Amino acid sequence: MRTFLLKKEEIKRDWWLVDADNKILGRLASKVASILRGKHKPNFTPNIDNGDCVVVINADKIKLTGNKEEKKVYIKHTGYLGGLKEISFKKRKELAPESIIIEAVSGMLPKNKLRKRMIKRLKVYCGVKHPYESQNLKKLEVS
Repeated sequence: MRTFLLKKEEIKRDWWLVDADNKILGRLASKVASILRGKHKPNFTPNIDNGDCVVVINADKIKLTGNKEEKKVYIKHTGYLGGLKEISFKKRKELAPESIIIEAVSGMLPKNKLRKRMIKRLKVYCGVKHPYESQNLKKLEVS
C-alpha cells in the first residue's frame, strides 16, 4: 500500500455555519477545531492546512456547565512585575464574547505554525448577521 499525501492544489475548502445559542463552550470549541483542522475529511494530512472555514453566530449566548459562569477566571501576565491581569467569565462575556470562543478554539488546535493560519478561518459574531451569506454555508449541528 502507498501512503496518500495531499497536495496544496487538491485542497477544497467548504464553509460551515455554527449557531452558538445555548451551546456548551467546550463541546462547540472541540467540534469547530476539528473542522478547522480538516479531521472530518477522508484526505486529512496532519502537516497540511486542509481545514474548512467556520462562521460562528450568537457568540454572546454561549453557556458553560455547572457553576463555571461565576467561578471561571481568565488570567494573563504582562511580563512586568505585578502585571498579573484577571478577568471573570461574566465580565469578558459582556466586553468581548467573540474572544471567549476564539481562545477556546485556539487552545484546541495544534501548537505549531499551522495554528495561526487555521484560526484566521474562524469568524465569530455576536448576533445573527454576518457578511458571509454568499458562501453557501452548511449548517453544523453541535450537541
